Amino acid sequence: MSTFTVKTEIRWADIDPNFHVLHSKYYDYCANARLLILAQYGITMQVLQEEHIGPILFREEAVFKKELKFGDEIEIKIKLLKATEDFSRWSFACEIWKNTDTLAAIVTVDGAWLDTVKRKLAIPSERFKTAFAQMPKAENYNQ
Repeated sequence: MSTFTVKTEIRWADIDPNFHVLHSKYYDYCANARLLILAQYGITMQVLQEEHIGPILFREEAVFKKELKFGDEIEIKIKLLKATEDFSRWSFACEIWKNTDTLAAIVTVDGAWLDTVKRKLAIPSERFKTAFAQMPKAENYNQ
């Protein structure tokens, strides 16, 4: 299975009083990676606005393995873990790797689509189904 990878840098603003990356920044890195993978497969911010739909999370969980420090090079590798047949519900796993070879954290989310006008859960259009069908999937992907 292929993987979608995002490289990012640790900023001064990401550091906490213990001189490592603040725990909430791990979630921020992965939120950005999720938006980038959507855009890569055609679900841009413009598409979200046009279709009046946006992602909503039910669960977000991080398992921290190694600390990240200022100066570390980080990559976020993201894959689709599972989805319903119509892609109205989905789960992603983001692995945060530091300096190429050390797994620093795994962030897993379960989400769905929100109709931004009706403020209710929604089933996405065919455009979303096509995009999600092309995304990299975990080895144990479940639909």
